[in-house]
Amino acid sequence: MQTVSAARRIDARIESLGDWRGERLAEIRKLIHQVDPEVIEEWKWMGTPVWSHEGMYVLANAHKDKVKLTFFHGARLADHGRLFNAGLGGNKWRAIDYRQGDKLDKGALKALLREAVAFNTANAVPRSKSSRA
Repeated sequence: MQTVSAARRIDARIESLGDWRGERLAEIRKLIHQVDPEVIEEWKWMGTPVWSHEGMYVLANAHKDKVKLTFFHGARLADHGRLFNAGLGGNKWRAIDYRQGDKLDKGALKALLREAVAFNTANAVPRSKSSRA
């Protein structure tokens, strides 16, 4: 069986959505690469794009009515832009649910992504063990 890279799988997922969710996922992915040029793209859990830098820091899923961007250590991040709107009750993960028509605050999201990378760099975050890069 030929191995397909995570980047190609993510490309295919974006293309297969064929609507605003694919556009939003592509926009988020572009911001991640702008903020973190050393990012590692992974494909996990039977179809989830994951981005890592010294450990996993964010994943994205397209659902029927939203694109969910989940930060692995979101509860430990300062959310100055007040982007987190899901998973607020937990002590680890935080998420942003984007629905059709929602504005993407690029500056605030970039700041949050930078903070997530800095958190991973400064802390002993477990590395991904079963990724398919």
